[in-house]
Amino acid sequence: MSVFFRIASRCFLYRNIFQSDSMATRRLCLVPCIFGLLLNALVGVTSGAELAFTLEPSDIIAVQEQPLMLHCQVEGIPPITTQWRRNGILLVVDQYYTMFHNGTLLIGRFQRTKSDGSTDEGDYECVGQNSFGLVVSRRARVQAATMAEFHVQPRSVRAEEAGMGRFQCQIHGLPEPAISWEKDGRSVDTKDERYTLLPTGVLQITGLRQEDGGVFCCVAHNSAGVKHSAGALLTVSVSQSSVYKEPMILVGPENLTLTVHQTAILECVATGYPRPIVSWSRLDGRPIGVEGIQVLGTGNLMITDVGVQHSGIYVCAANKPGTRVRRTAQGRLVVQAPAEFVQPPQSISRPVGTTAIFTCQAQGDPVPQLTWLKNGQILEPGGHVKLRNNNTTLTIYGISQEDEAIYQCIAENSAGSTQASARLTVLWADGLPGMPSLVRAEALSPNAIQVSWKEPAQNTQEIIGYVLHIRRTTDPVEMEYQEAVSKVTLQQVVGDLEPSTSYTFYVKAYTSRGASKPSESATESTLGEVPAPPSLFIKLVSSSVVQAVWESSSKMGQHEGFRLYYRRVHTPLFTGPLTFTRNVTQYNITQLDPNLVYEIKVLAFNKHGDGNATMRFVSLKEVAEKSVLNTPCDCVKDEQSKTSTTGIIIGIHIGVTCIVFCMLFLMFSYRGRLMTCKTVQATPQAGRNNALESSSSSQGALALNGVSRSGMEGNGSVAGKSRGDSNELERLFSGPSHCGDLADSSRMLDRSLVSCALNETQLSTLPLDDFSLVVEGDRETQFQRPPAEGRGASDWAVAGVTQQDQT
Repeated sequence: MSVFFRIASRCFLYRNIFQSDSMATRRLCLVPCIFGLLLNALVGVTSGAELAFTLEPSDIIAVQEQPLMLHCQVEGIPPITTQWRRNGILLVVDQYYTMFHNGTLLIGRFQRTKSDGSTDEGDYECVGQNSFGLVVSRRARVQAATMAEFHVQPRSVRAEEAGMGRFQCQIHGLPEPAISWEKDGRSVDTKDERYTLLPTGVLQITGLRQEDGGVFCCVAHNSAGVKHSAGALLTVSVSQSSVYKEPMILVGPENLTLTVHQTAILECVATGYPRPIVSWSRLDGRPIGVEGIQVLGTGNLMITDVGVQHSGIYVCAANKPGTRVRRTAQGRLVVQAPAEFVQPPQSISRPVGTTAIFTCQAQGDPVPQLTWLKNGQILEPGGHVKLRNNNTTLTIYGISQEDEAIYQCIAENSAGSTQASARLTVLWADGLPGMPSLVRAEALSPNAIQVSWKEPAQNTQEIIGYVLHIRRTTDPVEMEYQEAVSKVTLQQVVGDLEPSTSYTFYVKAYTSRGASKPSESATESTLGEVPAPPSLFIKLVSSSVVQAVWESSSKMGQHEGFRLYYRRVHTPLFTGPLTFTRNVTQYNITQLDPNLVYEIKVLAFNKHGDGNATMRFVSLKEVAEKSVLNTPCDCVKDEQSKTSTTGIIIGIHIGVTCIVFCMLFLMFSYRGRLMTCKTVQATPQAGRNNALESSSSSQGALALNGVSRSGMEGNGSVAGKSRGDSNELERLFSGPSHCGDLADSSRMLDRSLVSCALNETQLSTLPLDDFSLVVEGDRETQFQRPPAEGRGASDWAVAGVTQQDQT
């Protein structure tokens, strides 16, 4: 007890420490403490069963008019009574049925059909009962032994020597009839290796001989009697084995469905010449194995003591020796396993008002179905009793004395059934407190409800605390959770709740002996909440239209609709609201000014009011500019003009390049001569005037650039030449036509260079006359005579340039 109180004091010390923390933290810390107290002080698991079966009845096939015994043994705390039920109805001890003290049932004369129309066939259950409860055994199916007529009769066979003969018969019966064969009225000697008798009723004869011919008959016998089939003739003809024959499978494996521990026979009969080799494999590639595997005759596969692992598709292959020629046939084997428990339920003890959980897990093939019984009656879930996880878990909430019973888990499939039982003991101690009273719930906010109560009317001195049970009203009982509350606190604020949601509360008082009964329940709904702001997206449709698209938020309150507002920026009033139902999520705003910026906002609303709005700003100016710039074009026309435009651009580039090169050529040619030319002197001839000198000087200057008029004559009028030269100079250089001295001539040459540079390249038509260049350093090159006949001025000009370059 001292350990208990130390744990209790720590629990409520933790509550005081975490009182300022979140609700979730307090739940995590306090609820384990409360239930830890209960587990340490109250909860126990029984070490043994108070009532259980040590022997249960099995399925049996009874013989008509013969006695039948069904065995059953139950152990537990006496006194124990045993009864039997057939098809769910209690059997009455009379002249037909006798029950022994050890639980065995005797049927004096088993009858499939009685005179009153009743039958002894059916499903039998043994029922054991004592003061703790009632248990029911597994179902035992009792059937009468029968023998039907042959539904497959053997057929006559004609085969060659060294070949194969096969006979088959089939008959239904309970138990499964045993098959044997007779030849000409005598039992076939199965000790001969050439004779193979399969458990399925097939007789195979290999390496046929003439003496094997005769009439064969199938004999079936079980506890119901013996029956003979019709006869079938075997005729053996002369062999033609030297003729090649392709391998062929006469009989392949059939589909079989068996129960574990039975024997599987997969038949495969192949013929051909040379004799084919028969082999077996699994279609999934897994090895067949060797344990329990046997080959009967020339190729039949027998698997003894089959298990679930043997299920699969088996392939029989007939291979021609020394080649890859083969024929195949396949059959499916399904092995079922009766239900068996992996985890049976265990007996438990729980205080009143707590929760009891039983777990039952079973395996089998097919998957077994689970059924729960309470004191031998089918347990229907509902109220405080819940079945979950395909009936593998039985949960009983808020247990009371009425829940104390023996609970059974029945696992059943087509291969069999089994059962396991466990007892629930409900602990009840004297002096437990009464249930809390006057439970009230009051909503404080959309996420919190305050629950208050009054302490119990009796036995309150030993109360160590309260546990508040909480769940949404629409949730099942197993979804509830708890919060621990100090014994001095008769109220609790429950947080982290959902808005506009109904919750149900009840309270239990706990002492060191156990818990009180649950209080009356109180139901309250949290306050409503306005919707959360929706998501808003703006799409520019045109220069005067935008599309607003919004999505509701899953947070906070449920929405009933939306409201849309928009306005020009810096204007005080919005246009709107435009109200939409909850299923409308977009709207096009039209007739907007493309030169302005607009503000758009959307909010969700419900019966509790409008939620916060989501705002966006949008400008239509860019859309308007793009619409002006992106005018439609005549793409065909553009393609046609593209070629001509490209040719013009290329021509301009070529022309500019030629002009630049010509200008550079003239500038550098004249620059080299002007740097060395200081004085131009005329020859001492009579009648030479200033105009002639100027003309000759100009001509010589141009001749130095390789420009002269070809075919010019040496004689002519000096005055006429002077006028012609002067006019040509004026036209070419736009300068004065007479220069009185050497300086004027030099200035005229300078202007001519400038004029050429500005007015592109020009050709001179001035004749070359006698003139001399005075070079610095008293070096002189003279051209004193006019060119001889047949030699043009250009030749002299070239010679002059060469000499000048050499100078």
